[in-house]
Amino acid sequence: DQFDNLEKHTQWGIDVLEKYIKFVKERTEIELSYAKQLRNLSKKYQPKKNSKEEEEYRYTSTRAFLATLNEMNDYAGQHEVISENMTSLITGELTRYVQELKQERKSHFHDGRKAQQHIETCWKQLEASKRRFERDCKEADRAQQYFEKMDADINVTKADVEKARQQAQLRHQMAEDSKAEYSSTLQKFNSEQHEHYYTHIPNIFQKIQEMEERRIVRIGESMKTFAEVDRQVIPIIGKCLDEITKAAESVDHKNDSQMVIEAFKSGFEPPGDVDFEDFTQPMKRTVSESSLSNSRGDGKSEPKFGSKSKGKLWPFIKKNKLMSLLTSPHQPPPPPPASASPSAVPNGPQSPKQQKEPLSHRFNEFMTSKPKIHCFRSLKRGGAGPEDFSNLPPEQRRKKLQQKVDELNRDIQKEIDSRDALTKMKDVYIKNPQMGDAASVDHRLAELGQNIEKLRLEVQKFEGWLAEVEGRLPARSEQPRRQSGVYEAQNPAGVSSCAQDRESPDGSYTEEQSQETEMKVPATDFDDEFDDEEPLPTIGTCKALYTFEGQNEGTISVAEGEMLYVIEEDKGDGWTRIRRNEDEEGYVPTSYVEVYLDKNAK
Repeated sequence: DQFDNLEKHTQWGIDVLEKYIKFVKERTEIELSYAKQLRNLSKKYQPKKNSKEEEEYRYTSTRAFLATLNEMNDYAGQHEVISENMTSLITGELTRYVQELKQERKSHFHDGRKAQQHIETCWKQLEASKRRFERDCKEADRAQQYFEKMDADINVTKADVEKARQQAQLRHQMAEDSKAEYSSTLQKFNSEQHEHYYTHIPNIFQKIQEMEERRIVRIGESMKTFAEVDRQVIPIIGKCLDEITKAAESVDHKNDSQMVIEAFKSGFEPPGDVDFEDFTQPMKRTVSESSLSNSRGDGKSEPKFGSKSKGKLWPFIKKNKLMSLLTSPHQPPPPPPASASPSAVPNGPQSPKQQKEPLSHRFNEFMTSKPKIHCFRSLKRGGAGPEDFSNLPPEQRRKKLQQKVDELNRDIQKEIDSRDALTKMKDVYIKNPQMGDAASVDHRLAELGQNIEKLRLEVQKFEGWLAEVEGRLPARSEQPRRQSGVYEAQNPAGVSSCAQDRESPDGSYTEEQSQETEMKVPATDFDDEFDDEEPLPTIGTCKALYTFEGQNEGTISVAEGEMLYVIEEDKGDGWTRIRRNEDEEGYVPTSYVEVYLDKNAK
């Protein structure tokens, strides 16, 4: 008799199932979102190809981090698996089941309503039969009473009495018929009611109960599947975490330190001791190979060298850059005199070397300067890095040359493979002319042969430079030959040179030899590095507009009206480098001369 309550309860059960489906669906969306964020995170920190970051991933610590990123990518994939399995095994299945459940519930309750309507109809028929029987009985009683009244009245005619009697008998018969119908209807209703409450409704309720129990079992199984889907990926997630732990344990601090050493070691030796310079003596300041400046003097007194130190003081700067910093003018040139007479400038023009820059400042400037210039010529003319990487320290140069050789060998192998493939194709064309023209590949084969020959020549060239460097490195050969004079004596053809320059064995570069006639330096190991420099070519001529007294190092004296050769233009500092003859050259203020450049000069 709780048909309505059962209908409400089963609807609530379906609502619960739909709520659980919505919960699982939101969980899958969270898993997908989490997996996507993990993948984006892993991708964000992946090294970019062909970038500096990719080179940094050669260390064990960064390789471990890269392995962690890859494992996080796999970790994200497992969360995607969770989402996919929950969608297919829970959300999809339960959605279909809910549709079937709604149809089954609708069918059962339709049958129940039909049974209820039937019993209600039977009850209405019984009530109608009962009311008709009651009415007929009352009508029969009234007809009987009327007949008896007429029969007792002596004034009523016999015909009236007979009519009343027939009417009473008719009513009694109708009452009997109604009674029989009511009895039959009652018996039928009782039977239908018994069938309704003991057969039809229990069967319908049993089906509804079974339906509800299946729903409950199904939601329980779905919850179990919910846990199993998560549990299935735990071993793989655990493996990902194990790989991350393994990568972390592979970090080797000693190996990383050694890689840093190998990457940045230059192959230079530490500098030698700095010589004591005695300023109490009445002489020009002298210079030794390990001193901080390169005083050329005025040529009256010979420079005195200290001990012939084999180690250079500045292993991390090009010698040509060091010397050019010390010898080229730093101060603005003096303004031209108001008149051509030297008396207009009583004290003479200021020397470009008379500056009050502290020695410590110059030292810091030297040590922080980056050796990017190839040689003295390229320093003066603005050249680019050399092909033989001679602008690098020896160890770094060796690595670059080795990389270049390996790269060229790979290119050669590719060209050889291409040539072999074309040769086979040509053989096929020769055997089967219908497949193609054998002569059509001859041009390409010739090109490949030329390319291979060019690459082999390149390999020989770089292997020669590599052998030269490896022959000089202390770790790979005998004691390093730090002086170019010694090295040139033993390896006269092994020195690579750029246009008009010489390279010293340790990768530093030689300065121009001073061509001043007053400067006569004894033949020592120090000036071996400067003797072989060819003089700069002339790029034009100039005429002295005023007399200039070059009293300090780096400058040259000129007389008004004198014609001289220009060997270096003004680089924006106000000084022009000129030459009087093969032995005399130096700087003069640009404003003191009128320059005529040769358009065809190199």
